[in-house]
Amino acid sequence: MSRAKISVVPSATGAPACPSGELRAPIRPLDLDWVEAVRVNLSAVERRIDSLPGRRTVKKEWQAAWLLKAITLMDLTTLAGDDTDGRVERLCAKARNPVRRDLLAALGALDLPIRVGAVCVYHDFVAIAAQALAGTGIEIAAVSTGFPAGHAPMETKLREIAASVEAGATEIDIVISRKYVLTSQWRALYDEVKAYREACGPAHMKAILATGELGSIRKIGQASMVAMQAGADFIKTSTGMEPVNATLPVSLVMMRMIRDYHERTGTLIGFKPAGGITNAKTALGYLALVKEELGDEWLSPGLFRFGASRLLGDIERQLEHHVTGAYSAANRHPMA
Repeated sequence: MSRAKISVVPSATGAPACPSGELRAPIRPLDLDWVEAVRVNLSAVERRIDSLPGRRTVKKEWQAAWLLKAITLMDLTTLAGDDTDGRVERLCAKARNPVRRDLLAALGALDLPIRVGAVCVYHDFVAIAAQALAGTGIEIAAVSTGFPAGHAPMETKLREIAASVEAGATEIDIVISRKYVLTSQWRALYDEVKAYREACGPAHMKAILATGELGSIRKIGQASMVAMQAGADFIKTSTGMEPVNATLPVSLVMMRMIRDYHERTGTLIGFKPAGGITNAKTALGYLALVKEELGDEWLSPGLFRFGASRLLGDIERQLEHHVTGAYSAANRHPMA
């Protein structure tokens, strides 16, 4: 990562900046030859990732700028069994003001639009989040289609999507049926994701691949390609509830699929790593990889998101360390 400041203001590119925009990933016919042609050299992937920390580092005020940028790319998430209306309302308050004002003042960032990209919740809390975030420009994302396992009747999944959009969701995070990937039923996977996309209507769709359960690195690449052809606006690594969630090697493979898809079709597809990204250092690694593999255009909320429930607290601690020279206790930066 070059030692240059990065703007924390969302970029004005041709990318779909928000669900209210007109640009969407089109649904394309399934190209099975393209899917079958996907190959992944795992050793090369691992070498590429191993080289990243030694070549890319960012310190001092440059690091602070990149961490502020990371906040604007965050899907602030609560997907717990004990979620309540009050917890979601408090999370939305944090989404609107993710960093303490005294820290922003010390960083000279009080006038910057520092807010998260979206709040991600279960369907039951979509209306609460929509009311709490009205007029802020922060998206409301709902996990859907039998999240996290996806084992529900298709009719139920489609009704769930429609209900969340009607309640105010502007983004839908769907889960695919892993069985289709594990058994190479690419037509069935395509038809499933296409049906989800059509049910989303105006809401942008993120296709969760659950990469830790797909069996091989090649199948991750193939599933990525099928989901993009079926109209996914984003491809996402994980639900956050699998034994293995987002990793840099898997993310590299998915980014390469996005890059290949863009080169061949001209379509910009977003990427969302989720699960296990809990500290600022890890987030900086992902930002470096996105910058190198996809380019600056992808460093915007319309094309890159972190799925995060704990990341924001550590970023805020790192920003306080930059300002004061000392690390504070985590309870000084509550999430909700």
